[in-house]
Amino acid sequence: MLEERRRVAEKARFAFVFPGQGSQYVGMGKEFCDQFPRARETFVEADEILKLPLSELCFSGPEDELKLTENTQPAILTVSIAILRVVQSEYGLRPSWVAGHSLGEYTALVAVGALAFADAVKVVRERGRLMQKAVPAGQGAMAVVLGPAASDVEKLCEEAAGGEVVAPANLNGGGQIVIAGAKGAVARAMALARERGAKRVLELPVSAPFHCALMQPAAEGLKQVLAAIEVKPFSVGVITNVDADINMDEKRVKSLLVRQAVSPVRWEESVKRLEAMAPERVLEIGPGKVLAGLIKRISPKLSVDNIEKPDDLKKL
Repeated sequence: MLEERRRVAEKARFAFVFPGQGSQYVGMGKEFCDQFPRARETFVEADEILKLPLSELCFSGPEDELKLTENTQPAILTVSIAILRVVQSEYGLRPSWVAGHSLGEYTALVAVGALAFADAVKVVRERGRLMQKAVPAGQGAMAVVLGPAASDVEKLCEEAAGGEVVAPANLNGGGQIVIAGAKGAVARAMALARERGAKRVLELPVSAPFHCALMQPAAEGLKQVLAAIEVKPFSVGVITNVDADINMDEKRVKSLLVRQAVSPVRWEESVKRLEAMAPERVLEIGPGKVLAGLIKRISPKLSVDNIEKPDDLKKL
């Protein structure tokens, strides 16, 4: 049966996508850990690398600690890689392309062998710390704006800035754009969006304003962290957040990850770039269904499923 799966997998054109911060929840990954030794080994490895009971945090919480950015990022990456390793060991599936939303781009790089799992877990924990430190608590904000085009949201951010930072941070597609910046500027942009008929405007419960110019201190720190790790050559195309295009050059990886910290996540364009490659199937691997939902709205022609619990393996 396994050999039959592998023969099918070798002929298929799969794309794997990996979720970012916001997809976490207490209990994520536990069923995989209980049922598959390969997943269990991944959690043990992460605990040992970080010298932290990360697995316990994923499985049992408390939720407020799991939500801390420095914990959330390695937790989501670890859960995603644990599930990926099961999918690969049980079904022999290998992607032809990968992509990840923000943090998920690090998971994608582990999936193609560009980053070692041990390095990635340490880097994203430090990335979380740097992002949290970049803007003092309470001084930054993020909000989702539903309805207006990206160009319109960019214009209203410019109008609302008043000398402060506010800009599109996640171009998620399906009419969903997340803005980030200084708390006052984000509030002004939200009011302006409502005045101009946005379907919905909602401030997000985040600890820092990610993917905007306020993250420049984090980007500088991340540059130093990344300097200490090795990026290996890889042969699977990685669609990057910054360019929304395929990268296969290991020499560009570090600079792209540094730029990612202060640049918008161009997810809608990334999905359209993926659609142009005509994969037979797209799998969201990791906690939640956020990316699968966005992909269905952006590119309804793509066949997409999420794999976050053992029962989801039946979809394969």
